[in-house]
Amino acid sequence: MYKRILNLDNEYNDSVFVWGARQVGKTTLLEDLFPRCRRYDLLKAKDYNRLLRRPELLSEELDGLGPKDTVIIDEVQKIPQLLDEVHSLIQHRGIRFVLSGSSPRKLKRQGANLLGGRASREVLYPFVSAEVPDFDIVRAVNNGMIPRHYMVENPWDRFRAYINVYLNEEIREEAISRNLQVFSRFLEVAAQSDGEMLVYKNVAQDCGIDYRTVKSYFEILQDTLIGYLVPGFSATKKRSAIQAPKFYFYDVGIVNFLLGRRNMKPGNEMFGHSFEHFIIQELVAWLGYHHSDEKLAYWRTASGYEVDAIVGDGRVAIEVKSTEEVKSRHLHGLKAFSEDYPECRLIAVSFDRYRRKMNGVEVIPVNEFLSDLWSGDIL
Repeated sequence: MYKRILNLDNEYNDSVFVWGARQVGKTTLLEDLFPRCRRYDLLKAKDYNRLLRRPELLSEELDGLGPKDTVIIDEVQKIPQLLDEVHSLIQHRGIRFVLSGSSPRKLKRQGANLLGGRASREVLYPFVSAEVPDFDIVRAVNNGMIPRHYMVENPWDRFRAYINVYLNEEIREEAISRNLQVFSRFLEVAAQSDGEMLVYKNVAQDCGIDYRTVKSYFEILQDTLIGYLVPGFSATKKRSAIQAPKFYFYDVGIVNFLLGRRNMKPGNEMFGHSFEHFIIQELVAWLGYHHSDEKLAYWRTASGYEVDAIVGDGRVAIEVKSTEEVKSRHLHGLKAFSEDYPECRLIAVSFDRYRRKMNGVEVIPVNEFLSDLWSGDIL
């Protein structure tokens, strides 16, 4: 049994949108949290067809419910006009709605009623290390943390099916791109850019399409919660910093599949790239679940100094190394950053056997780092 960190209870009993990419576990979470509540699943034809035909059926069927009742609507983005009924039921009867979906993009594009502040917004991420008993870092770096992928020895066929479902249901159904073959090629090139500074013109050249189209495709990945940008941290004075963002897919396993990376072990370069992505993935989820006002960034200077993750206004700087022994040459970026931010907490995450301190940098073995992160001792 996996206990998810996202908690949808609050003292005001507010309605809430729960967004999350496909197969991160939204339906399972809602079934666990609200086992006896009225539920509408718009992936099921019997719910979808009748509510699409007559959205007002929702109000009629909930006639006897009131302020103490909660109603679940899964995949709410499939019938945007249903939100007008939801709005009325919240306003006039005080019913609480929990509305889940894989992406708010369709609702925004159609100008749907987003309930005018009457519903908060939450995001469910893939598994994080704190949710998985007997967590295995090597499995996580290879398989990623989408629940169905992490739990099996060989998730390759599931990856393939996942990408096909994403292309067919998210892209084709919403008419985001008319040419799925071009978009599929773009996904492969975007995977090659994962964790790297994003230069739209370079990606466009590799795809053979206009850079403005590439930019819109990256926006699609963000809107459908498949990827996100990590900005460059530029508030340093002693060294000129690069401001171009880095792009990351929302789960490292997706990148591994698109690039053909499999059965990786600590110590090789491919594992190092995936390991860094995984740590960024954990940081993004922590900040999201804690509704932190602090932003995640990276730092790179024109002269080549780099730090993988900067949290907030230079409060914490984190370098990720898949080595079994961090050495002084691995810490040049952290030390350079500390010249502008001497109070910054400097951390190197690695596969070192024991925790130690080296030239003002905390070297923390990865499993200890993850435990400290989710215990609130890092951020």
